[in-house]
Amino acid sequence: MRWQGRRQSDNVEDRRGQPGGMRGGGLGGPGFRLIRGGGFSGIVMVAIMAIVLWAVGINPLPILFGDGGMGSGIQTQQSGGRTIAEGGSVSNDEVTQFARTVLAETEDVWGGIFQSRGQTYTPPTMVLFSDSVGSACGLASSASGPFYCPGDRKVYIDLSFFNELANRFNASGDFAQAYVLAHEVGHHVQNLLGILPKFNQMRQTMNEVQANQMSVRVELQADCFAGVWGYYTEQKGILESGDLEEALNAAHQIGDDTLQRRSQGYVVPDSFNHGTSEQRAKWFQRGFDSGRVDACDTFAGEI
Repeated sequence: MRWQGRRQSDNVEDRRGQPGGMRGGGLGGPGFRLIRGGGFSGIVMVAIMAIVLWAVGINPLPILFGDGGMGSGIQTQQSGGRTIAEGGSVSNDEVTQFARTVLAETEDVWGGIFQSRGQTYTPPTMVLFSDSVGSACGLASSASGPFYCPGDRKVYIDLSFFNELANRFNASGDFAQAYVLAHEVGHHVQNLLGILPKFNQMRQTMNEVQANQMSVRVELQADCFAGVWGYYTEQKGILESGDLEEALNAAHQIGDDTLQRRSQGYVVPDSFNHGTSEQRAKWFQRGFDSGRVDACDTFAGEI
């Protein structure tokens, strides 16, 4: 990607180095992650935090897991968290500059798309954190990966995930990293369009298998929206040879079937909640080829 020298977004809140990152409550509904839930280290961290909270007389369940409701926008006070635009500061190392640049590109692309539809695009805030972080969707650890919280309209990422993406998931390259951010911003677009609130409402009446099946369609649409962003990024001349392949490889490497085979040696299709490797790459490619939001209807027909 030819990203150097381009505009960097100021809609960034830097919480790295802040102990625990335990801000926010659990009133904003569930968050939407790039990959399936975190592994053993994330579970251990959550368990330890639960014990600590119980010890001081606080019920940890709403804080750790949210209330499972709609992304209603109910928020708790976020002490000390200010974006750059609000006078906050951010460590501006190269990986941070890259993330800010990608976020700025999503702002420009989706701002233009919404304007063409007679709508106004309100960009998300990107929260940079290390180890763990609190949001309106509850507490999360870095082991769980990047996520979008509809309750506070923020994208959360520990930038060390980019190293994990390359080393653990065999998905290296700057456009693979950009795909990660574009996917989470895709969830924000779904939130603005009313798709996530509707999904959260429907989920209350579904059993686990049905909810997983619907979750797959939600996630694949976010992949497609990431592809739409990629289309316009290519039109600007930002992409280089091999970039598209990086994103498609990343989508493939984090498919539910690939992750399950890697971790347990077999797959359980009824437990899929993000889509297979083939599906994720297919829907990113569809958005990338078309550049159209209406090409991303994952809720009609086969996926």
